[in-house]
Amino acid sequence: QAHLVESGGGSLQAGGSLKLSCLASASLRWSCMGWFRQAPGKEREGVTVYYTNARHIIYADSVKGRFTISRDTANNTMYLQMNNLKPEDTAMYYCASSSEFNCVFRPLAYENYNYWGQGTQVTVSS
Repeated sequence: QAHLVESGGGSLQAGGSLKLSCLASASLRWSCMGWFRQAPGKEREGVTVYYTNARHIIYADSVKGRFTISRDTANNTMYLQMNNLKPEDTAMYYCASSSEFNCVFRPLAYENYNYWGQGTQVTVSS
């Protein structure tokens, strides 16, 4: 059973930066792994996803040029560097992984992921 734990969230002003971390309990073979976020009253949306086997990264249009996903495979840790944060980035951020091959076709769709962290809140004020 996979166990993912996020950390690094917080409150800050627009233009600031945060780095989120996601620690996995063990090394697992995932088709996709990445970050999602959900604001109150809104649908959970994909932020960035890494195609594990293809070693390819995609970003949601809303975060391109500002967010960067990275991994430390030796320590089973995934990171999300968030720069130039905007108020619209305010949300609960979740790390997620999928062992389902279908995630490679719709990598930013939350329903294709079967392992989730508990979430870490990011609040950006104007």
